[in-house]
Amino acid sequence: MDIAILIFLSSGLFLGWSLGANDAANVFGTAVGSRMIRFTTAAIICSVFIILGAVFSGAGAAHGLGELGNLNALPGAFVAAFCAALTVYWMTVARLPVSTTHAVVGAIIGWNWFSGSITDFSSLTTIMSTWIASPVLAAIFSALLYKVMVWVLTKARLHLLRLDSYTRIGLIIAGAFGSYTLGANNIGNVMGVFVSSSPFSDFTVAGMTFTSVDQLFLVGAVAIAVGVFTYSKGVMMMVGDGLMPLSPVAAWVVVIAQSIVLFLFSSISLEHFLAGQGLPTIPLIPVSSSQAVVGAVIGIGLLHGGKGIRWGALGSIASGWVTTPIISAVLCFVSLFILQNVFNQTVYHEVRYELSAPVMVHLEQEGLPVAELAPLKDRELIGGLRFRDRLREVAQLPREQEEKVISAAEIHNLRIDPAKFPKLDRAYLSTEQIKALEQLAGQEYQHRWQLYEALSRLTPDWKKLENNKVNKPFNKNLSQQLGYIYGYFEMSEETPPRR
Repeated sequence: MDIAILIFLSSGLFLGWSLGANDAANVFGTAVGSRMIRFTTAAIICSVFIILGAVFSGAGAAHGLGELGNLNALPGAFVAAFCAALTVYWMTVARLPVSTTHAVVGAIIGWNWFSGSITDFSSLTTIMSTWIASPVLAAIFSALLYKVMVWVLTKARLHLLRLDSYTRIGLIIAGAFGSYTLGANNIGNVMGVFVSSSPFSDFTVAGMTFTSVDQLFLVGAVAIAVGVFTYSKGVMMMVGDGLMPLSPVAAWVVVIAQSIVLFLFSSISLEHFLAGQGLPTIPLIPVSSSQAVVGAVIGIGLLHGGKGIRWGALGSIASGWVTTPIISAVLCFVSLFILQNVFNQTVYHEVRYELSAPVMVHLEQEGLPVAELAPLKDRELIGGLRFRDRLREVAQLPREQEEKVISAAEIHNLRIDPAKFPKLDRAYLSTEQIKALEQLAGQEYQHRWQLYEALSRLTPDWKKLENNKVNKPFNKNLSQQLGYIYGYFEMSEETPPRR
């Protein structure tokens, strides 16, 4: 096993541990804080269902990490993961519930900043909008659900002991489901970067095949579970009791409200349903469960006039939300500088851009005004920001067209290497998609759009549909599949293309 992979894997395990230590509070914090469930019981249930969610439902999340940045060098990716983990750890020590996603986003921005890469502000804006939407929605759902539950319980007139028993069972079920979702959605943040370079090999036991990806996710999930057991109690108590005292029923409502919010932003079925009805869809992007839980608690507090809310604790939590991505970004930038200049490590590979003849033909077919781009034809430029600046000097294009030019000009050394087929994530791709890849075995491409065109000619399964609301889910999933293929078959800087 490559020692570099093992070193890099250690940062992912640290990130997983930090996630478990902090995010377990989001599903069991209110139950533990309200004294309905013991911490040990909560930790066991949480750990088991996190592992199950990561292994059985984590593949989709791993392939949808976003388009904020392309961490194309192992040492740089190690630093980004380590800095995100370290930031979450510091916040955990401070007993502040923060989002691992916040830290990862901050680290990626720090890497883009240092490497001179372009940050996709459209994706960043969408992600950041959920940082506001998720706690607001959770507050609304928890307030409405709490009022409904109070009305139902008033009408039911249950004996206190029976109500206590039902609530305890409800908290366990809700926490188990929330833990499963936590594992499924967050294992991609922890181990997603290793999917294309997993150090494990497939093996079969009792007729069941455990792929390299399954094993990778299991290792990451165990790291999360260790974090739950060893260091999550403090954050659980902050969420469950430090922000506002909660009754058992209120604690259950908080978990359910949080789960609803996570469902809205992660359900592919819901997206397909809304698209099929011609309705606006909800973006399927990582949502902070920490923010959703806090929002749900605040929603119940506001329902009671805000009297029980500890506003000082809320201010501390909010400051953690704001500072987490900033700290992670700055820490990543400084760490990359030290690693590159003190230890002489390659923390990023320079990305080249060129408006070659094939690129110009492609852009013309896409309906872009290529005549304005003539001054840059056949000129190779290094760095996304540098290429964008030169592009803006010669042409004033709308942002959408500008992004198309930058994407088309970006050079990638892609080779459909037959040796990589055995570790290809076949559960993530259709049979026809895999057959098309096999037909291109040994072929090399300089641009990603060239590989896309080759694949789309072989099967409709690789071809995007007309851009409308109905086709949005298919096109989005296809884009994620293409992103996985591009990363999987891209050759390293040390492996030049064959001539």
